Amino acid sequence: MKVHYLEIVSLDVDAVCNAYEAAHGVNFGEADELFGGARTCTLSDGSIIGVRGPLRETEDPVVRPYWLVEDIDLAVANVEAEGAKIAMPPLEIPGKGKFAIYILGSNDHGLWQL
Repeated sequence: MKVHYLEIVSLDVDAVCNAYEAAHGVNFGEADELFGGARTCTLSDGSIIGVRGPLRETEDPVVRPYWLVEDIDLAVANVEAEGAKIAMPPLEIPGKGKFAIYILGSNDHGLWQL
């Protein structure tokens, strides 16, 4: 298992990015619309951290890992068979891959296929 993208939804994006930059010596870019307006940072292993504000009034702050999978459609079917609620079916981000979101055990989880 490998986390490809760690999404942090925060009410104070700049404060979170500034704290990570200060503590870890990384740099977050400007808002990237392909990632919902997240400021992103690519780590040395190729994984990406994204910090963004809520996209809708009802979205609460959350930390959501997106696990890298070979076949996102199969992975979504498998987690759904285990009782997961699919919050976002597989969706392609041009040039970035496909992602999906599911809820299981009261937690948000993500899947990512390159």
